[in-house]
Amino acid sequence: MTPSRDDWLSIGQIAERTGLAISAIRYYETQGLVAPDRNSGGQRRYRRTDIRRLSFVMIAQQLGLSISDIHAQLSALPSARTPTQKDWRLMSTDFRRRIEDQIAALELMRDRLYGCIGCGCLSLTNCALYNPEDRASAKGAGPRYLLGDDPNAPHI
Repeated sequence: MTPSRDDWLSIGQIAERTGLAISAIRYYETQGLVAPDRNSGGQRRYRRTDIRRLSFVMIAQQLGLSISDIHAQLSALPSARTPTQKDWRLMSTDFRRRIEDQIAALELMRDRLYGCIGCGCLSLTNCALYNPEDRASAKGAGPRYLLGDDPNAPHI
């Protein structure tokens, strides 16, 4: 079903409704996150549902998702019709899992960072409590325990 004339919005109207800069909306278009039609004068015309899509993009970016991750999430929604509550629920299942994983990782980092700072040495290389003889380096580069490696797991 083709949207009625009232269902189409100009890029300026979309910008006003979402709070996004016109340049950001154009960028999201180049990334395939929205796909406006063009009127006879060549001007972009967006569906009202693009307000929801762009709002989702803004939220997802604030949560640290990449443009490609956001594109994958939005590709689960129909483009030819307004997404239903069921469509959003299906898409949000994976999105919710990602958020819960992020929360768990942040809580772990918070708790371990507090514990590490609490020992007083401020050095993972010299820390006899968390990282004696720099055993964490066998697990890879970076702050291994803050990234989620278990300090109690056997070291190789």
